[in-house]
Amino acid sequence: MTWQASPTRYDMMEYRRCGHSGLKLPAISLGLWHNFGESTCADTDHTLLCHAFDRGITHFDLANNYGPPPGSAEYLFGRQLRGDFRGLRDELIVSTKAGYTMWDGPYGDWGSRKYLVASLDNSLKRMGLEYVDIFYHHRPDPDTPLDETMQALDHLVRQGKALYVGLSRYPAALAREAFAILKRLGTPCVIHQFKYSLFEREPEETPLLATLADCNVGSIAFSPLAGGLLTNRYLHGIPQYSRVASASKFLTLDSLTVQKREQISRLYEIAQRRGQSLAQMALAWVLRDNQVTSVLIGASKTQQIDDAVGMLKQREFSLTERAEIDTLLRS
Repeated sequence: MTWQASPTRYDMMEYRRCGHSGLKLPAISLGLWHNFGESTCADTDHTLLCHAFDRGITHFDLANNYGPPPGSAEYLFGRQLRGDFRGLRDELIVSTKAGYTMWDGPYGDWGSRKYLVASLDNSLKRMGLEYVDIFYHHRPDPDTPLDETMQALDHLVRQGKALYVGLSRYPAALAREAFAILKRLGTPCVIHQFKYSLFEREPEETPLLATLADCNVGSIAFSPLAGGLLTNRYLHGIPQYSRVASASKFLTLDSLTVQKREQISRLYEIAQRRGQSLAQMALAWVLRDNQVTSVLIGASKTQQIDDAVGMLKQREFSLTERAEIDTLLRS
């Protein structure tokens, strides 16, 4: 049966303006980092993408190296654009990035003009697009002059290959400097991507969130569920096929300490009192006070998408809940 987009897809989602730009992002965005590639089931990938769009998720986040193998997530998404998403391009926000190793030799990594221009050209070919909505520099380059990297981003916008530019993983001081360069060039940065969760609070413990607010730059948080720790999955031990059990380089056994297990259990109790799953409360916490424009989730099941979108019914935290969570996480 041919899929048709739900006519009610925009009824359940909240859309937020990204900084002082005209761009609006859904409160929940879908990342194609590690669940979309040659090793995944094409039918499952297709179902997840369609289901996300039917729930109002219009922003799909990629990078040149997403897969595995690198490039396969963009290729898969390109097939979706030519298939069920045909005719929907103007309703989608497609973002991609460059900054990590993509090919051999001295020109396939980091932040040189040579690498960024070539990488976006290859990304566009894999997806079959003329432009992406957002192109990010994926991480700071300690060797390439910042001016060169920002000039490359400006150049790509002026070429019409990207509508907006963003930065990822930049610390506050460097981000502020980059924002100033881009503004001077006439291509202001609209969004910054960073790691943020109940267990990863660096953006609020450093000047980063305050810097973004001061510079009128939007934000999107990745790993809001701490690699799966902030879900019901580890409440009763370590499941056989979980990331921790499989010794994933992104989530090791050392990540699940006795203290962390106790915190997860107590956070779950707070979520239950709020009438939410632990994952829903963790997402709501990142989006609290509208400090963050959008939260970036991964998904391997449609239920995970429904759970995330269902969070929007209960995003507020009482002063008592805030104090309890802060005390718990400092313990």
